[in-house]
Amino acid sequence: MKISVVINTFNSESTLGRCLDAVKSFDEIIICDMYSSDRTLEIAKQYNCKIVMHEQTGIVEPARNFAIQAASSEWVFVVDSDEIVPSTLKDYLYKHTEKSNPSSGLLIPCCNFFMGQFMHGAYPNYILRFMKKDKAFWPPIIHAKPTISGKVDKIPAKHSLSFIHLADESISARMLKINTYTTKEVERRVDKNYSHFSLLANSFHRFFKMYILKRGFLDGKPGLIYALMNSFYKIITIAKIWEKQRQVDK
Repeated sequence: MKISVVINTFNSESTLGRCLDAVKSFDEIIICDMYSSDRTLEIAKQYNCKIVMHEQTGIVEPARNFAIQAASSEWVFVVDSDEIVPSTLKDYLYKHTEKSNPSSGLLIPCCNFFMGQFMHGAYPNYILRFMKKDKAFWPPIIHAKPTISGKVDKIPAKHSLSFIHLADESISARMLKINTYTTKEVERRVDKNYSHFSLLANSFHRFFKMYILKRGFLDGKPGLIYALMNSFYKIITIAKIWEKQRQVDK
């Protein structure tokens, strides 16, 4: 059974080559670009990718369905331009398509890095990226997960079967992302009523899950900072929602 790799891009020249090297043996590669101004398209052409264009929306989700529908294979593997796919993961996916009654989607673990080291607290961080094309729909909302018509299974949490996320963020880069993404979060959550308690409870739960339950404490100071910033993300999201609600009420 054939598999199409779908990659959404915008000014991705720094990582796209390494990403494409890892997926070049799949049956088809679709690049859905949001009018990059760097060498992204030049690199894509070197790998004979099928290129489709989508308007720049500031977030990737609105372009996901468009990119998926451009694929010609029954199975679609959505890969970000800063992710590496190990050959063992590729073999696993092809074996899955050969099953007599395969599940319609697969959750894949991901290895994330921060301040130069692997983050236990952010692993396995399952993401739904492998699916039957005609069974999938991706809501055009920030951080939305695809909805799958049919059964969804998890790949075993092994590093050999995990995405390798090339982004090794600095504190400054992560703070910038927190500010950008929390602003986008307000658009879909502004009608929710968060209490003072829910702010404290939600942020504490995020920290406890990442630092204690998922053993982020094994990552030393970077692990502590990463967990605290993950908690801070929730605090800022709710704070911006309160701010927006006050502006609407005036």
